[in-house]
Formats: sequence, C-alpha cells, structure tokens
Amino acid sequence: MKIAIVILNWNGRKMLETYLPSVMQHSTGDVAVIVADNASTDDSLAFLAEHYPEVQTIRHEENLGFAEGYNRALREVDAEYYVLLNSDVEVTENWLKPLVEYMDAHADVAACQPKLLSYVNRNQFEYAGAAGGFLDRYGYPFCRGRLFDTVEADNGQYDAPSSILWATGACLFIRKADYWLAGGLDGRFFAHNEEIDLCWRLRIMGRQIVSLPDSVVYHLGGGTLPKGNPMKTFLNFRNNLTMLYKCLPDEELRRVMRRRWLLDYLAAWQTLVLNGNFSDFKAIFKARRAFKKWLPEFREDRERIQRSRKQASIPEQKNFSLVWQYYAKGKKSYSALESR
Repeated sequence: MKIAIVILNWNGRKMLETYLPSVMQHSTGDVAVIVADNASTDDSLAFLAEHYPEVQTIRHEENLGFAEGYNRALREVDAEYYVLLNSDVEVTENWLKPLVEYMDAHADVAACQPKLLSYVNRNQFEYAGAAGGFLDRYGYPFCRGRLFDTVEADNGQYDAPSSILWATGACLFIRKADYWLAGGLDGRFFAHNEEIDLCWRLRIMGRQIVSLPDSVVYHLGGGTLPKGNPMKTFLNFRNNLTMLYKCLPDEELRRVMRRRWLLDYLAAWQTLVLNGNFSDFKAIFKARRAFKKWLPEFREDRERIQRSRKQASIPEQKNFSLVWQYYAKGKKSYSALESR
C-alpha cells in the first residue's frame, strides 16, 4: 500500500459524519482510510459500519491518548507513507498529490504538511499548524501564519514550500520508515507537543521536514481539549519542558531551562493577575512539578537522541526569543520577525 490515512477517534461520531465524506471523496488511488478508535463509548463504530463499511477500523481497549493511540494503531498498518489526520479536518481535491509527489522526489525528507486553514474562517490560517512550525530559543512553538494567539489571514504570503522544524499533527504526512526510525510518537506525552517532539528528533538525525502549501486542508481545531482547558495547559507545559530536555544540545540545556523557569512562572502569574484564570495558574505549577518528578525516566532518551545528532545546530530552531519579539517589540506576524 502506498498511503494509509489514519484517523484517531474518541467519541467523535459527529466529527466523522461531518469531515469523513471529504476524505473519502478526495483520497483516491493506492490509499486506505483507517479509523483507530480509542475505546469510544458513543456510536462512532456503528456509524462507520453502516455508512462506511470500506473504512478499516482498529479498536483500542482503552483511551490511549493521541500519541500512544497512534503508535499502537500504526504498528498494524503497512504502507510506505502514513497520514496522521485529525477527525476534524476537511480535505480538498487533489490534496494528496503535492505531498506524495514531493516526498517521492526528495528522499531526504521524512515528513511534510499541507497548508492548514481554519474551517470556520476559511481565509485564515488555523492555529494548530498554519503553514509550518518552528521553535524559538526557549522552546516556544510558532508557525508561518501564527505567533502565540495571533493568527494571520492567508493572503498567499507563505505559499512557497519551506523547510520547517515541525509539521502539524492535525495532518502529518510521514514515511513509515522514518516514523519508526525515530521511535514514533512519545506515548508518555498522551497529547500535545508530541508531533513537535517527533519532528525535532528527526531533524536531529539529519532528516528534513517541509511545508507544502500547494496542498490545502481545513481544520476545525480544539475538538478534544478546547483552549482554556486546564488539562490542555498542563499537558502543553509538561510536555514542552520534557521535549526540551530530550532534544536540546548539551551546551544549551542548562541556560534554556533556567530561563524557562522564569518565563513559566511569569506566564502563571500573568494568567492569574491579568486573566483571572486560577485553573490555568495551578496547571502551570502542576506541570512543572510533574516534569521534575518524571525527568529521570527520560535520561536514557536524551542520551540516545544526542548520540543520533548529525549537526550542532538546526536552522529551524530560531536563535531569538519569541516572547521578546511578540510582547516587547510588537511583532505579530511571522514575516515581521527579526532574524527569522
């Protein structure tokens, strides 16, 4: 099989009903569509059996989260390319063609993503991946088309293919060989930052990640854990710190972690004082405690990742502070960033 589109589902019957038709209509050729179900308690599987009997299903006995849910499912899938596709993504005609053609022609590229636009505001980028992702020097993710909570309109400004640090997990097109070469998603993360962690590990190994805006999909976003949910805040902070510990080179690790200690506690107090959000305030403190507690189990991971390093620095991990550029200098778009 050439391409396996794998949709992870958890109580998402309404999502499948809304978005699966576009996937079935526009994903033709040597392509299989597979739904991996994370122990749903709704009628998702009954809906698929009745309306889409051609869709393969993989059933988990428990909710394994995004990361381990995909790992377990993909172990059962034999295809040259995997597409990890969120259940709330509407695809467009010929969306696969630019992705597979580019990957076939560029053996050094491990993964790519399409341009991700908002399903609700269709002329605007979507938060989760926009036109491809990067990290600043302190581990804050941003995209061509999205800095923190500022999302740009799509005016064609990022329509050129680009090397990126990470491709969105909402629509991640990746070689099976590279997925497993890097060890897959880190199942301990459960959800959030897991695709950044995977792509960063691949870049450390010398593999390339690319954004290909000739392919376009529309993403609803926030379907499982909406913005403002304290669990989402907890997972984002804990997993981001863990990813930094695993992937930063030795000469940067201590300096970055010291600065992040300060920045995280400033973020917590800002959340409380400016937004009055006590739940997120507590979630940030809880995340830092959880990171410290489980840090020892990642030491071997860090050693293995550092041994795999092919280059001292990665250009897509930028050497500036996004916090400073965004809040102090007022840079609100990717194209306005200095030394990007």
